[in-house]
Amino acid sequence: MADAVTTQVIADGDKIAVVKITNLSDGSGESAVAKIDVSALNSSSNGDDCTRVTINQIWYDIAGMRISLDWNASTNVVCLALGGAPSLGTQTGYMDFRSFGGITNNAGSGINGDLLLTTSGHTNLDHYTILLELSKSY
Repeated sequence: MADAVTTQVIADGDKIAVVKITNLSDGSGESAVAKIDVSALNSSSNGDDCTRVTINQIWYDIAGMRISLDWNASTNVVCLALGGAPSLGTQTGYMDFRSFGGITNNAGSGINGDLLLTTSGHTNLDHYTILLELSKSY
């Protein structure tokens, strides 16, 4: 069996994308799974392909596991770590990075613009829901 995961693109406009990702774990977890594939996002009104995203805001609800969001590159770069020790139970939160322009992709060699997710400390029936507001770059 595998974790039950979903990725839902709620909005995908010229400048902003909103994506919801979820997981109901069976204990197997996820490792460097592409959750935001920039090549799958809509092109600009000029026909340019999206090449990177910047995280503007994030809402999360995480129970019993830790989440690492990483920028994909030859050596992935940690973007955000969410959640906490399983003994802490459910962790919810909201972060707003718009006041300084958001969290930009600072990955180096081999960068492709994608955002990856890895879980740790997961057990059966642990879960997460993460909502991301992203600015798109072309």
